[in-house]
Amino acid sequence: MSFQKIGFIGLGLIGGSIAKRLKAIHPGLTVIATAGHAGTVSAAFRQGLIANETPCEIRDFYDCDYIFLCAPVLKNIEYLRQLRGNINENCIITDVGSVKGSIHREVQALGLERRFIGGHPMAGSEKTGLSSAKEFLLENAYYIITPTEQSDAHAVEDFRKLVASLGAIPLVLDYELHDYATAAISHLPHVIAYSLVNLVRESDDEKETMKTIAAGGFKDITRIASSSPEMWENICLSNSEPLVALIDAFIERLQQTKTDITHADGTALISAFSAARDYRDSIAISRSGALKQVYEIYIDLIDEAGGIATIATILATNNLSIKNIGIIHNREFEDGVLRLEMYDRESLDTSIALLKRHHYTIYKR
Repeated sequence: MSFQKIGFIGLGLIGGSIAKRLKAIHPGLTVIATAGHAGTVSAAFRQGLIANETPCEIRDFYDCDYIFLCAPVLKNIEYLRQLRGNINENCIITDVGSVKGSIHREVQALGLERRFIGGHPMAGSEKTGLSSAKEFLLENAYYIITPTEQSDAHAVEDFRKLVASLGAIPLVLDYELHDYATAAISHLPHVIAYSLVNLVRESDDEKETMKTIAAGGFKDITRIASSSPEMWENICLSNSEPLVALIDAFIERLQQTKTDITHADGTALISAFSAARDYRDSIAISRSGALKQVYEIYIDLIDEAGGIATIATILATNNLSIKNIGIIHNREFEDGVLRLEMYDRESLDTSIALLKRHHYTIYKR
């Protein structure tokens, strides 16, 4: 281990998950942190995650080997300015923001190019905060690394090894390429999800018919609209140029689909839908990222007292933990009335085999 002390500025879902993994594989590592809420710091201290019980001052980070900026994108830039002059000559500052251009430009303006290596772990959840952080959140997720032109090659390699030790897959990219790519596969989908949910909300009737019958397709495409509004405000404003260009391109494509429907051009629709299906099916989703693998099954269940409890007991007695559980009220596009989500592929496969032995009918998506 070439590092002894790591600091975190921000200790939410991503920062907390990185800290948990680092402490698990390096028990002797000293970790310190500050956060927007003092309660987050004290909670992390009680968990044995960090060495300080109250939020650190900026000067406390001076002797860190690495400092992770894990606050919202615009806040990270503010902290970067404060860190200038408060870090030792061997310290590497990194961040976990999903937009790289704005912080790289600030790094250049502050003359910190040799001290900064950008980062973006492409994992996450619609849930936020330290309470949602998990040790294995980054496992098999792409972790984009964006060095500066002055980044030392050895420092970049050391950081790449650190990222790999988290279980993530390091990928070095130019920061401008990163921002355009993530605008397309992450930022634009969130904008679309928020817009679609608001459209349905504004179009629904007084009885909330649309909300009542919302089925799997709508819920799947809008799940990410449950993400933090504040975080996505930061992202949109920080990566506005490529995002606006892609919104324009999306509107143009949507307009073409509208034209095809208006003119009853079935050939054009089939061609467009087929091309989209084939491309979507070619995307490997076994790794975490913008399209995260969901380990879920659907189960036919008789409506009787204790039915759900019986299934939960079968799984629990075999040391299988359920990540999420729900009743499907609208069966359109769905097989099975009970939806179970497991934490990983092994748990999913074991659950399927176990429930089949108990004569349950299982549908796997």
